Amino acid sequence: MKLYWRELQAVSPLPRMTRFGNQSIWADLEPVHLDTKQLECLFQSKSTSFNVKVSGKKKPSSVSVLGMKRSHIITITLSSLPPAHLLPPAIYSMDTTVLDREDLQRLQVIMPTDEELCLIKDAKSQNPHSPLAPAESCLLTLGQISYLSSRLQLWAFALDYDSLEREIAEPLFHLKLAMEQLSASQTFRSILATVLAIGNFLNGCKARGFELSYLEKLSQVRDTHTRQPLLYHVCVLLMQRYPQSSDFYSDITSVTKAAKCDYSQVQHNFIQLESQCKASWEQLKILDKADDKNSLRLRLQKSLKEYEERLKVLRAVHRRVINRFHSFLLFLGYSKAMVREMKAEDFCRTVSNFSLEYRTTRQALLLQRER
Repeated sequence: MKLYWRELQAVSPLPRMTRFGNQSIWADLEPVHLDTKQLECLFQSKSTSFNVKVSGKKKPSSVSVLGMKRSHIITITLSSLPPAHLLPPAIYSMDTTVLDREDLQRLQVIMPTDEELCLIKDAKSQNPHSPLAPAESCLLTLGQISYLSSRLQLWAFALDYDSLEREIAEPLFHLKLAMEQLSASQTFRSILATVLAIGNFLNGCKARGFELSYLEKLSQVRDTHTRQPLLYHVCVLLMQRYPQSSDFYSDITSVTKAAKCDYSQVQHNFIQLESQCKASWEQLKILDKADDKNSLRLRLQKSLKEYEERLKVLRAVHRRVINRFHSFLLFLGYSKAMVREMKAEDFCRTVSNFSLEYRTTRQALLLQRER
């Protein structure tokens, strides 16, 4: 028996020194001493037992029963996956060194239906000497894996949990910091005090506060003499009375981040995460019936218990941050009815947009002073 490889007749030194050295890998290999008699016995050519006449016979055509579109999708997907015969052991052991998260998603797309498996098995029984087409062969291999759907879903959840948790925790963290930054900003308080004083004078009243959505209108209201926006005059007064005040926008970076979040979606994501965690326990119960890999089962149980504990913490954090936001709105003078209607992202967007306008106006004033 021979190995029909492409032999390297001569291996020359590399033309220059590289980070790998100046010789090819073949130059540094250590010689391996073989038991040639054993190899000769193992790989002895037995030509008499394979006396097959090839002439005049065509290679048998492969068996294909899937639709052209479905077959095309599977064939393309297979080009990004390990060889089909390596998939079952990797799926049974949930080996992330063989299959990553994208591979699991690809497998979930091409997962065989019961109807497809019946068609493939029938066609195979009717054509026992013909090989299956690659798409059909892959589906048949996957179909032999017990509880394939449950395995893939459970594995995908274990790989996704950290990112799913982060999608909930990060917006809550931004909102928490946003409230802290706003309450700590002396420039914010100075702006509110200045706008309140101007409004009370112009309205001839003694209001104790105003709803913060009016901040967006400061750039729209103009004086009747110079036609400068009210925001311009607020900036002038602040720079005169509070020369140490900031541009405000730089003080509240987390407000801007929170303004880009959707806290209704955060609530929805949390409900979905709880639901997926419960479903994962059910899927693990299903796998308990078929698996004898105690180490894998124990590892999955440990992971799911950890996720449950982290979910409890996340639930408490979510509740506290949202309750704190409602308290913060009350602190800013909003009524209880307005608090119930106000969305966190809308409030943060209002303040963030105003702070950007304030910074732009302030920078223009500073440029005028320098000239």
